[in-house]
Amino acid sequence: MVNILGISCFYHDSAACLVRDGEIIGAAQEERFTRKKHDFNFPAKAIEWCLREGNINAQSLDFIVFYDKPLVKFERILETSLAYAPTGIRQFIQATPLWLKQKLWIPDLIRKELGVDKEVLFAQHHESHAASAFFPSPFQEAAILTMDGVGEWETASLGVGKGNKLELEYYLRFPHSLGLLYSTFTYYTGFKVNSGEYKLMGLAPYGKPKYADLILKELIDLKEDGSFKMNMRYFGYCNGLRMTNWNFERLFGGPARKAESKITQKDMDIAASIQKVAEEIMLKMARHTHKVTGQDKLCLAGGVALNCVGNGKILRDGPFKEIWIQPASGDAGGALGAALLIWYKYLGKERRMNNKKDLQKASLLGPDYSDSYIEEFLQKENILYRKLPALELVGQVSDLIAQQNVIGWFQGRMEFGPRALGSRSIIGDSRNQEMQSKMNLKIKYRESFRPFAPTVLREEASEWFELNQDSPYMLLVAPVNKGKIIPESLKEEPRGFEQLKVKRSLIPAVTHVDYSARVQTITREDNPLYYDLINAFFKKTGCPVIINTSFNVRGEPLVCTPQDAFRCFMRTEMDYLVMGSFLLNKKEQKPLANDIKWQQVFELD
Repeated sequence: MVNILGISCFYHDSAACLVRDGEIIGAAQEERFTRKKHDFNFPAKAIEWCLREGNINAQSLDFIVFYDKPLVKFERILETSLAYAPTGIRQFIQATPLWLKQKLWIPDLIRKELGVDKEVLFAQHHESHAASAFFPSPFQEAAILTMDGVGEWETASLGVGKGNKLELEYYLRFPHSLGLLYSTFTYYTGFKVNSGEYKLMGLAPYGKPKYADLILKELIDLKEDGSFKMNMRYFGYCNGLRMTNWNFERLFGGPARKAESKITQKDMDIAASIQKVAEEIMLKMARHTHKVTGQDKLCLAGGVALNCVGNGKILRDGPFKEIWIQPASGDAGGALGAALLIWYKYLGKERRMNNKKDLQKASLLGPDYSDSYIEEFLQKENILYRKLPALELVGQVSDLIAQQNVIGWFQGRMEFGPRALGSRSIIGDSRNQEMQSKMNLKIKYRESFRPFAPTVLREEASEWFELNQDSPYMLLVAPVNKGKIIPESLKEEPRGFEQLKVKRSLIPAVTHVDYSARVQTITREDNPLYYDLINAFFKKTGCPVIINTSFNVRGEPLVCTPQDAFRCFMRTEMDYLVMGSFLLNKKEQKPLANDIKWQQVFELD
């Protein structure tokens, strides 16, 4: 029995993963335990949980592996600072204390934190991404494409995986980076870098890509193979403390939007423009990957692979027959990839396939809590609840959804990666046009323009969406089927957020303003109770689609424990909470002592 611990940390989304004899035993982000969103610190709590889940201690670990090579990364920072001297020196001086304190001493730090005297191995950053994409995939062999901000020097890579082997053949190098290009526009439109990129993607359909040609003319020199060079006179991340500079602001007619200020039509058009350019680059990279590898299947990872609109374009317009995307595509997934690299590449172990099914276990890889644990918590806190058998539970909850209630759904193992997939979810009726605004403003306390994703029964997916493959991880955007679109909505031509008022389809709460949806398909094999709930709703309403959004509020990570779930439930305007076999009605609960609800921040306009 070989136990391998993979670790990623110190940049964003720290995580740990335990792999035993090639099987993923557990994986979780540190933020879920510390309650600090995108926590980048050493994942002590995530490691502690992984070891507990594997019923071992640190002494029982056979291998410990870190997901990238800090010394090479430090070399890149030093060389970049010197290349952009004297202005680049400021950035180096700011970064140096943390490097001297932590990042240059990672082996010693890991041994100290774990209390062991073991060798620490290091993987290459994009190889960790590639391993996280290929090895859990359902493909015996496939092309691999990774895209992110930056690893050590690399910002994108492509190669091939076959059996237990993985080889990356081509790289794009810093400072030329699709991830950093997209993050620059995230910053410019007033959202937080390494956090708000999905907001930028969600904002894009409200605008027109008026600036796309300007981006392609002035900011990047894009080649047919998807490689490109960035005109660094417009960017500040190499020699400054922000993503843009004065040249960038002059080019786009003004300074960056201030966070939390009103979003203008210009911001929407900027978002639409960079999204269009990103999709073009992603598609060109995918086509070149197909050309040089000759493979008909593709695996994707890296932070850019969370751009589900671009992924959908690769699937629909690209040359690959099938694609599989690592659900924890960002740095968190690097912990998983590094551990799998040790098992397959370092140890040379045979890769056993699972009958054309992936080995990601529906990405339900985190902590779970038994009914006895949940009931003990509820009784200790004097919380009113009803305990129901599974059949009665799904029947009652499907009725509650159909009656326009918003439900907190807490079941089984927590998801690994940024998406809620039916274990730590807030769910509602996709047929209600008002549900998107209600859930954004009264439940999630976030921007009203943000779209919600649907979960659909896998066997019904093609009836409702233009999608002909599994999408279990909510990483593909697909158009809503024309037969489900309301024809009158096509005649409307409102601008900006006025588009939110148009009822576009039979499932308006999950139909974005461009008639698309970020689809999650569900099978009973992956998540029996969640499937049964949606199936019960389908039998009652004729609609196999519900809203599924993450069980958290703006600024907080996904809930992990029953305590987290109850606190979030009570601080928002959710109507019911389901935890395990227990159903809680908000109207029957006492207010939290010495606590207040989150305040509504955003209005429709």
